[in-house]
Amino acid sequence: MDLETMATNSRESAAQLPGTSLTFTDGLKAGIPIAVGYIPIAIAFGLLAKSAGIPNYISLLMSLAIFAGASQFVGVNLIALGANPWEIIMTTFILNLRHFLMTAAISQRIEPGTSKKWMALLAFGITDETFSVASLRREQKFSPKFVFGLNLIAFSAWNAGTWIGVFLARGIPESLKTSMGIALYAMFIGLLVPSLKKSRPVFIIALLAVAVNSLLHWAPVFNNLSTGWGIIISTVFASFIGAIIFPKGVAS
Repeated sequence: MDLETMATNSRESAAQLPGTSLTFTDGLKAGIPIAVGYIPIAIAFGLLAKSAGIPNYISLLMSLAIFAGASQFVGVNLIALGANPWEIIMTTFILNLRHFLMTAAISQRIEPGTSKKWMALLAFGITDETFSVASLRREQKFSPKFVFGLNLIAFSAWNAGTWIGVFLARGIPESLKTSMGIALYAMFIGLLVPSLKKSRPVFIIALLAVAVNSLLHWAPVFNNLSTGWGIIISTVFASFIGAIIFPKGVAS
């Protein structure tokens, strides 16, 4: 095969896989808005963890090894409530089930031939926000370096914010640190309310989860049920009923 034919084949391959030329730097640039948004939330997580009496190294390791904002907030709250390890594991597992779908979707748009090690590394860094940015791009395929850059800047910002929050907590009054306990509820309300306004199914499912959790909390027969299992049961039950009532999804 001569050089001209090879060059032609190369151009045709590139045309078939638009987006594979995106670089690591392109990923960093695409992730800047995510990084800016992550820092204040991560600072709030660090402050909340400190106010809950979580050791600094545990808080920092959570951001390094888990890198899942909602799960970290819930985990800290459950630890503060004295939940057992299995309750924490089950709750965070259920919260993160959506990541199986997100990483599966993104994997279909990574350029062919990417190694399993690369794919595993990219899967770890996928969050709701990085998935949204990547999935809304017009390119059909991504180079692994682009997705890695997108994930890396988000990961770095989250961990930097956690460090700031943990060590900033040393200099704030005890009363303010104690009040950080409401940060979890404020964050979920802020995430939930916009969806409630736009989607009737989301409103119904959320209301169902609240009703089930209230029943588990107030009914005498469930007095021995811990808070962690209450959250797990409420989430699974509401999701199951929601899937039956709205088989086309919550956007319907």
